Amino acid sequence: MIRVFAVLMAFWSMPGLGLEVLDMQQRSAVIDAVLEQRLSDVLPALMRREKIDMWVVMSREYNEDPVLKTLLPSTWLSARRHTMLVIYDPGSDKPVERHAVARYAVGDLFAKAWDKEQQPDQWQALAQLIADRNPNKIAINVSEHFALADGMSSTENRRFIAALSPQMRARVVPGQQLALGWLEARSELEMEHYPQLTALGHKLIATAFSNAVVTPGVTTTDDVVWWLRDKTTALGLTNWFHPTVSIQRADAEKFDQITAFSKRPEANIIQPGDLIHVDFGLTYLRLNTDQQQHAYVLKPGETEPPASLQKALVAGNRLQDILTAQFKVGRSGNEILALSRAKAIAEGLKPAIYTHPLGYHGHAAGPTIGMWDAQDGVPVTGDYRMNDNTVYSIELNAATFIPQWDKEIRIMLEEDAYFDGRKVNYLSGRQRAFHLISSN
Repeated sequence: MIRVFAVLMAFWSMPGLGLEVLDMQQRSAVIDAVLEQRLSDVLPALMRREKIDMWVVMSREYNEDPVLKTLLPSTWLSARRHTMLVIYDPGSDKPVERHAVARYAVGDLFAKAWDKEQQPDQWQALAQLIADRNPNKIAINVSEHFALADGMSSTENRRFIAALSPQMRARVVPGQQLALGWLEARSELEMEHYPQLTALGHKLIATAFSNAVVTPGVTTTDDVVWWLRDKTTALGLTNWFHPTVSIQRADAEKFDQITAFSKRPEANIIQPGDLIHVDFGLTYLRLNTDQQQHAYVLKPGETEPPASLQKALVAGNRLQDILTAQFKVGRSGNEILALSRAKAIAEGLKPAIYTHPLGYHGHAAGPTIGMWDAQDGVPVTGDYRMNDNTVYSIELNAATFIPQWDKEIRIMLEEDAYFDGRKVNYLSGRQRAFHLISSN
């Protein structure tokens, strides 16, 4: 197994925030080491699990299959010309072959397998390579229900099938399960880095929800949003979605799902006594975070949030525990949702669960465990069954009535966690107490 401990010691930091990230060259070394481990250790096991002995993944430049982008080395920012990758498992414990039927070798990971001067037709070169290996099943990325496994364009599909002999054509199968398995499975080396990424997210949220950024009566929610965007960029990272910051407070406004999830006001001024919420995600080393936490703005003379708000946070943490206790290999997202909701309701909670896989994408490959507007289950994607060595965004909310405000609020939590097949571990902890902002 390749280790990159020397790389891990070389960081640059952002003064005042205590945040450290690798520079671009060091990130490249990590990404390539992770990819080599995944291709050598993770992919062969997945192919054998799905009984697929050949996988063909292809893309034209700037129209990349989501899977192909995860197979390219760090210095390939897109496909080149028409990149065709062929992965073949000869069985009998022989090494898996990796070929690039393309004008170029794909780094050191996929050997060049096309000589244009000898065979001008790239499609025929691909068909010949396939025929020479005589696979039993040829998987391609087509899927009706899972977008991440549906990356082969209609043109490529048509031309690919036309290039094959009738015998090979009959062996082409949808590669949905293999593609999803590749995207959702996390490797050992990735899991050495993922906690660092989630810790970065937590540090940025903690600073954003402090008096270093917020001055009650002056700072708006939009000010905090753009501070998060600016600091993300300053670290050399990206956001996979635009952050949101919202407020619940002692007023007549009732919680509305549509407003909370898609139409948050942009420029509310943060005031003493407000309960603030953030939804924030980072991308780093090709991995993603998705985190939601709360802050309370202390009124003059207060040293802690009202007891009713603290009780509401406890209810949110309890809902997290109920949900993660239902994680089990082979159990579908819909089964996990139903079991969790039944137990939470029996305990007197008012739950909404909308948890999703996390990894190469923010809303990643794997089982959907509810949506905020689908609490009775999600067809097809919710029927996908849970696997081990996978990461999830534990996203949910618990409703609690706050007597002092004479209304119900939602504690909306989202924390990133790893499921090893037996238990769920949060990658860098979870929120158990509100961030506090002083008004003094």
